[in-house]
Amino acid sequence: MIASTFRAMRDVLSPAFRSILWKAIGLTLLVFVGVIVALWVGVEALLVLPWPWLDEVIAGAASLVLLVLFFFLMAPVTAIFAGLFLDTAADIVEDSHYPHERRGNPPSAWSSALMGLQFGLLVLVVNILILPTVFFGIGIAIMLIANAYLLGREYFTMVAMRHMPARQAAQLRKANSGRVWAAGLVPAGLALIPFVSILVPLFSTSYFVHIFKRISMDQRIA
Repeated sequence: MIASTFRAMRDVLSPAFRSILWKAIGLTLLVFVGVIVALWVGVEALLVLPWPWLDEVIAGAASLVLLVLFFFLMAPVTAIFAGLFLDTAADIVEDSHYPHERRGNPPSAWSSALMGLQFGLLVLVVNILILPTVFFGIGIAIMLIANAYLLGREYFTMVAMRHMPARQAAQLRKANSGRVWAAGLVPAGLALIPFVSILVPLFSTSYFVHIFKRISMDQRIA
């Protein structure tokens, strides 16, 4: 897992990933800019009350909401774009690190985008449901555990589906569920770091290609 982490970090920072990285960052920031603009427009519409102190309370609350949204929802928003870049990133990783092994067969662009959208929305809903727990001091821990499961489950399955049918990929994940969940702690932890979380989709793709290859090799040895 440690070796896969460092390999994925090098992959994300490599020249081959840069064009994909800028696209991912651009799309993610575009979404957040839209959210910020919409929220502030709504706040400005409310700041016409006859009580100045209430205007200040609303402005302060809006700033807090923006901070919470940015910190806790960056991971699910970036996850929505994962399907758009998964196969290109996975091809780069396989060609670079595993040139003598069979290359994965990517699904159609529509299927990749749909999987990414479904996964991103699932993570978004789960994180929104968990969000209130932050006020009880346990939100980050719960979010880490939940995202480790979700990120491990979805990225491993998407990578595995490049090499086997969906049912077989799901069975392989279930047979290695503990290992996949533990592996998911790394990208889940990165997802909690502002700005670094933008890299999570590309990092996770590369990372779980290495994890999948490691598990496949272990099974062949066994």
